[in-house]
Amino acid sequence: MENQTTVTEFILLGLSSDPQMQIFLFLVFLVIYLITLAGNIVIMVVIRADSHLHIPMYFLLFHLSFVDICYSSATVPNTLMDLLTEHKIISVNGCITQMFFFFLLAVTEAFILSAMAYDRYAAICDPLRYMERMSTRICVQLVSGAWTIGFFHALLNTVFTFKLHFCGPNQISHFSCELPPLLQLSCTDTLTNQLVLLTSTVILGSSSFLFSLISYIHIISTILRIRFAEGRQKAFSTCSSHLIVVVLFYLTGFLRYTKPSSVSSVVLVEIFSIQYSILTPMLNPIIYSLKNKEVKTGLRKMLGKLKFLM
Repeated sequence: MENQTTVTEFILLGLSSDPQMQIFLFLVFLVIYLITLAGNIVIMVVIRADSHLHIPMYFLLFHLSFVDICYSSATVPNTLMDLLTEHKIISVNGCITQMFFFFLLAVTEAFILSAMAYDRYAAICDPLRYMERMSTRICVQLVSGAWTIGFFHALLNTVFTFKLHFCGPNQISHFSCELPPLLQLSCTDTLTNQLVLLTSTVILGSSSFLFSLISYIHIISTILRIRFAEGRQKAFSTCSSHLIVVVLFYLTGFLRYTKPSSVSSVVLVEIFSIQYSILTPMLNPIIYSLKNKEVKTGLRKMLGKLKFLM
């Protein structure tokens, strides 16, 4: 039998091979990453410091910000390092580990966004029972459930990935380790992996999205019954930020992971990946801080206290 070489490391081809473009992309991604860290940390600190924000809506927003920090940190630092180095190498185990955390955090974020949609549904459609529907126990269960589902989704796909054999080529046409390009490099049959990935993505993605969609159908129906235009505008303003995040995150992620392997558009894949893995964690704190009066008020209070101490 012909000997086969076992691949121990992959080469990430990244977004561009042009050195000048790589420097430009490094600066752009560095700014995005710093904004992501700063924005989400500020939201977490403000929510923790302001007792008026210790309510279910901001409990979920606090955990969303934490997930966004971890989610962005799973891929962006390694991408920044690769943009400055000539040899963009990552070990097979390191690549699979990055993929595990990517799956874990992406699915966790999806279900926290669904929990936030339910929170808005309870607040707008059934305000009298809001604190009963969104008690501390239920909030903890929603967040714990999101992490649990994300963990098992990541574990399921990772376990089957470890059964693959890579014997060359070892070049990944992407800036991070995601499962679809890894499957294209496998020397063994990947049908099981593709079925597991597609099934888990469709089931979890569609269930969390439908949960959010149904919540918003009820929300919009309730808002349209509000007699006063000012009341409708305030309600729409409260939910529009969440809806923007949900649409951007689900649309690009779903198109990326349900796209047939026969349809190959590297540019389109890169745009989708940048949107759901890099831009969404940055946009969350910006959208929520600009749209939310309570967060802005809490931030002003915190800055006032800092000025007083100085």
